[in-house]
Amino acid sequence: MAAIPANTKDQTFLHLCGEQLTPLPEGGLWWAARRVLVVSDLHLEKGSSFAARGQMLPPYDTSTTLSVVEGLVRDLAPETVISLGDSFHDRKAEARMDEACATRVRALTGVADWVWVEGNHDPDPPAHLGGRAAKVLRLGDLVFRHEPTAEVGEIAGHLHPAAKIVARGRALRRRCFVSDGQRLVMPAMGAFTGGLNILHEAFDPAFPDGGKMVFAMGAERVYLVQAKRLVPDGPRTDLGRWRMNRSRNAVKQAKPG
Repeated sequence: MAAIPANTKDQTFLHLCGEQLTPLPEGGLWWAARRVLVVSDLHLEKGSSFAARGQMLPPYDTSTTLSVVEGLVRDLAPETVISLGDSFHDRKAEARMDEACATRVRALTGVADWVWVEGNHDPDPPAHLGGRAAKVLRLGDLVFRHEPTAEVGEIAGHLHPAAKIVARGRALRRRCFVSDGQRLVMPAMGAFTGGLNILHEAFDPAFPDGGKMVFAMGAERVYLVQAKRLVPDGPRTDLGRWRMNRSRNAVKQAKPG
């Protein structure tokens, strides 16, 4: 688990309404000035939801996702944690969650002011797991909600952004943060969550002013990706033969030269 590096040259920053924010390689967002940690789309108990419908996925997604959040909370010691909706995969997730994971959630909500922002999957977060619920949360000039509305200062989730990146004749796909300097969409953190290519038209209403900056998650840090490196999903005839590169240096190859 990577804490924020002491050497700032190894960090990527973004600015929103005058606030400096740090996107983290685990998928969280750190607002150091207010000691706020933001996570999004945990989708706890997604595996058990699929299993209940006959699609048997490994039942470890909740534990894996909680381990990521626990590491960030341990390393950063936030005063506030904002979970940006769809923290639970459905309304029955709490009933399926085993007691060991429920205890871990209660431990997390007990060490900070924990805010469950309501999502479309979980409009009523479980009360017995601690924390407090909010439809929308406003802190200074920033506003936190689940579904993007294009409001200036907005930090949202819901869309699960992912970037398909081409570099040196190879392609890879990474979860990412997307911002136009006025708004930000967070990546999904849940272990079983997929991603929507950021070139998809679904992102257009969230960024009405046009240009988007893409910050892709690498193994050790987050990288600003050049727009020319981004491609839509689907076959590309100009790549020749390529393979998915899962090395730790793959995203580094795609960063601006």
